[in-house]
Amino acid sequence: MSTTTPDTPLPYYEDVSPGSGGLPPRAWTAGSDAARLSLGGDWAFRLSPTATAEDESFARPDYDTTGWDTVAVPGHWVLQGHGAPIYTNVLYPFPVDPPRVPTENPTGDHRRVFDLPGDWPADGDAVLRFEGVESCARVWLNGQELGVFKGSRLPHEFAVGELLRPRGNVLAVRVHQWSSGSYLEDQDQWWLPGIFREVTLVHRPADAVGDFFVHASYDHASGEGTLRVDAEPGGRVTVPELGLDLATGESATVAVEPWTAETPRLYEATLATGGERVPLRVGFRTVVVEDGVIKVNGKRVLFRGVNRHEFHPETGRALDLETMREDLVLMKRHNINAVRTSHYPPHPAFLDLCDELGLWVIDECDLETHGFVALGWRGNPVDDDRWTPALVDRARRMVERDKNHASVVMWSLGNECGTGRGLTAMAEWIRERDPSRVIHYEGDMSCADTDVYSRMYAPHEEVEQIGRRAEAPWADAELDAGRRALPFILCEYAHAMGNGPGGLSEYQRLFEAHERCQGGFVWEWIDHGIAKRTPEGELFYGYGGDFGEELHDGNFVCDGLLFPDRTPSPGLIEYKKVIEPVRIEGDGAAGTVRVTNSHDFADLSHLAFSWVYEAEGVEVDGGELAVPPLGPDESAEVKLTGRPGADSTGEALWTVRARLAADTAWAPAGHEVAWGQFPAAPATQAPAATQAPAAAQAPAATGTAAVAPRREGDTIVLGPGVFDPASGALVSLGGLEVTGPRLDVWRAPTDNDNGASWQPDERYGLIWRALGLHRLLHRVDAVEVADDALTVRTRVAPAATDVGLVTVYRWTADAPDGDRLRLAVSVTPHGEWTCPLPRLGVRLGVPAALGRAEWFGGGPGEAYPDTRAASRIGRWALTVDAMQTPYVRPQENGARADVRWARLTGEDGTGIAVEGAPPFWFTARRWTTEQLDAAEHTPDLSASADTVWVNLDHGQQGIGSQSCGPGVLPPYRLDAGPAEFSFTFSRI
Repeated sequence: MSTTTPDTPLPYYEDVSPGSGGLPPRAWTAGSDAARLSLGGDWAFRLSPTATAEDESFARPDYDTTGWDTVAVPGHWVLQGHGAPIYTNVLYPFPVDPPRVPTENPTGDHRRVFDLPGDWPADGDAVLRFEGVESCARVWLNGQELGVFKGSRLPHEFAVGELLRPRGNVLAVRVHQWSSGSYLEDQDQWWLPGIFREVTLVHRPADAVGDFFVHASYDHASGEGTLRVDAEPGGRVTVPELGLDLATGESATVAVEPWTAETPRLYEATLATGGERVPLRVGFRTVVVEDGVIKVNGKRVLFRGVNRHEFHPETGRALDLETMREDLVLMKRHNINAVRTSHYPPHPAFLDLCDELGLWVIDECDLETHGFVALGWRGNPVDDDRWTPALVDRARRMVERDKNHASVVMWSLGNECGTGRGLTAMAEWIRERDPSRVIHYEGDMSCADTDVYSRMYAPHEEVEQIGRRAEAPWADAELDAGRRALPFILCEYAHAMGNGPGGLSEYQRLFEAHERCQGGFVWEWIDHGIAKRTPEGELFYGYGGDFGEELHDGNFVCDGLLFPDRTPSPGLIEYKKVIEPVRIEGDGAAGTVRVTNSHDFADLSHLAFSWVYEAEGVEVDGGELAVPPLGPDESAEVKLTGRPGADSTGEALWTVRARLAADTAWAPAGHEVAWGQFPAAPATQAPAATQAPAAAQAPAATGTAAVAPRREGDTIVLGPGVFDPASGALVSLGGLEVTGPRLDVWRAPTDNDNGASWQPDERYGLIWRALGLHRLLHRVDAVEVADDALTVRTRVAPAATDVGLVTVYRWTADAPDGDRLRLAVSVTPHGEWTCPLPRLGVRLGVPAALGRAEWFGGGPGEAYPDTRAASRIGRWALTVDAMQTPYVRPQENGARADVRWARLTGEDGTGIAVEGAPPFWFTARRWTTEQLDAAEHTPDLSASADTVWVNLDHGQQGIGSQSCGPGVLPPYRLDAGPAEFSFTFSRI
């Protein structure tokens, strides 16, 4: 860093300007008939520890780069063996002294030598285009400096035609990790310097298209669209399908099919000037705020959204087109209809895909100054006029680049920047340039610069108040009245960190109940775990602190609905179910089903419906279901055709599914969009999560006398069970060695259990550990042998406190040959319990050979009390290994809900079976809860060679979203109270 005084200008990477030497921003296009040359590939690379460690001689064409390394462009040098990534959520990883940055400023010099293709046009000009460089770049071509730019996730272009040579062109780029621009890019993500998006040379023939703006509105009353394309220079626009041939600047109104996220109708068009032809894809739609509601094409829309950072576990923010498409296909397949591009404009090709596949987009500016919150927002660039040109430049580059995308319905000024004059200047510029879209910003409760009231992580009760326009007043009465008239969205909610998020269903009911509440965007799409390997070669995903960072925010960077390898997490499966656009509810006794279309625009003609009747999880009958092509918000009662035969016995359920009737661009025919399940007869027993504890009684009479326990040597024998007479513990079942079962209340705290320091709800994971629930001690008070039962009386409690759980185990067997062993458990809390329990049930160990699980109950994936919408009752089978959910930071996982019975068997089919009354939560894993709790990464979990550990739980604490959002809602708290439950064990 250069030494400066008040009279000495700052170096270019520290001044507050957006850069110099570049061309004005313009619309992006996927291609034209103008020549293009990609400059991606291997570049010569040299990393220096400071911004001034090397002179500028490397930019000379004759400079010798022998001995330099190479890096791939697009790419980040810290992911290619040069330096290391840094993860922070809020705090800047350097001293806050804007616009100054540390002398220790890693600087990467890049060189690329290229020849022009033989058919490169000899006339016209050429533009060198950078799609994204973090964080400040200085550029030379053939020894001539072109300029400097900042704004990492935005494009920059330079005119270079007169500098080009047929062969041996030398492009030199110096990239600084830290710059004044870094103060504007404090997003919750990895700091990853480098040229991470494409570099392209684009020919500009005489009379080429400079900039163009496609205006394509839709009148829902008349069914007509109006098209006008402004362009410089002028030319003609043709839309063959609509029979249009227009001069630029000329308008035409014709009957069209509108564009929506559900029906993404695009018309192929061409813009032609004297020197270039540019393909266009035109979507007709109109976005307004009317009567306090966001409407598209005259209808209220409900955003079933997600926040998406650009990320790949190996290449960081350098994404290829296939990965972008994979993201969007996964979103569509999981009923997601909206994306907020947190917290910067994405690669422009991503928006092309949103146009094509159909998603609403909040396009967010590359702006966040979150680290100033720790300083009371002192020195915040957003409220400092010196920075306003840089802020407006960023807004301008976003809008000009992305203005022609039908999918973009909102411009977002940025994220977590506080408030200030700079935001107002950005909003004013955007409104003047593009009044056809809504302006969003969350960080100003007054909503002075926005068209929508946006919040993060508002609890359910507050969302309901907002829905009724009864939220707490703002200090300024005029601004308060304006805010109350605005539509409301949760731009972030349901923090998807680790196991969770919980409470999604309750949010969705509020969105559907209140017109003003127009949905939300889950935080976030993908875990940002960076691929690493142990010394033994085992793959895992690193997070904050795994790369030597002195300042970091741990695994807070892993808070997505996808795991880093893009495998859907249970949270995404849950979200898909909660937001499904078709509601299916049934009356099993009457044999009818009520189908409601929750789409905003599409009818149900694209779906095929079917039904299945199952008894005890086995399909008895099934068929197609004729559902009319209901329009949005329409419902119909449909009779379920066919009835099962009288010979079907056991618990019976109807399941109705809605599947795609034909292939789409994002899923094949048969893809399941929605489903509903309901009893075939009135339920005789409420689900386990809501039912009061059932009385733990001896088994009902079965026509045979109860088997009496007896002493045999140094053991007690009862039916198939062998017990230790001193502790009363079961040690063998039908000759199978077991450990336990005994009371267990501990679970490896989830990220949501541990919570966030800035949230008001109690952080139960910390409370549980402070109370000592992870180190309970078991005292045996009595082992009582009676004629009909073995009773073991215990007290289970943590050290250093007087609270405890008095637990009675009552064992019985009623079969003469002793093949079934019943356990009734009674739990009575003692002392003043001021917190809920993590879980309540029993844990036992069985031989490691029993690695296959089968159960009748909820599945196929994990579920917890407030994350169980996607849990479907059926017969399921998985290996014990496959039952684990590989959260990047290991934590409680893998429970199956509403289990009636479960079996664990070996390769030969023999093993152990358990039935529960009431239904229970079933978990099986090859490590203890304590080992799971101690693990920081998945390789820390070592499978036991001897034991599979099984939890049979009467209750589980809910999950919530408190890693950044609200905690567990009251109905899902597992408060300490008297409880009774029972299990029946047998050998198979």
